[in-house]
Amino acid sequence: MNQAEAFAAITVAAVAADHSFVGDEAKLIREQLLQRAPYRTMPLPSFGELFSGLLLRLRDIGWQALVREAAPQLQPDQRETAFALAAQLVHCDREVSAEEEAFLEQVAHLLELAPQRSHQILEVCALLNADCLA
Repeated sequence: MNQAEAFAAITVAAVAADHSFVGDEAKLIREQLLQRAPYRTMPLPSFGELFSGLLLRLRDIGWQALVREAAPQLQPDQRETAFALAAQLVHCDREVSAEEEAFLEQVAHLLELAPQRSHQILEVCALLNADCLA
């Protein structure tokens, strides 16, 4: 697994948090990855193959193994950003279940993020996704 695959793998693992993959999540993953190097220069069919391959790996080995495989390929700052994107995916429906919170805690642990840092990231994601005018 290379760095591009590893970074994308963390975001793909986030779809396992609630055991469903809805349109909002697919759209968010695509938008977030396609605005970043190296994905933005990838032909769309290649990006689709990368994404499909990661979804198959997720199905075959589970999200924990996928994250364990990806983590060593990423630098600490890349791990933080990948975690932030995973948290954004979990928060995008504005409902975070206890199961999803546990998922994010486990991902932070597997990525070896400092607890204080992972909590900061989660707080920011919650603020960004709060439906505060409802």
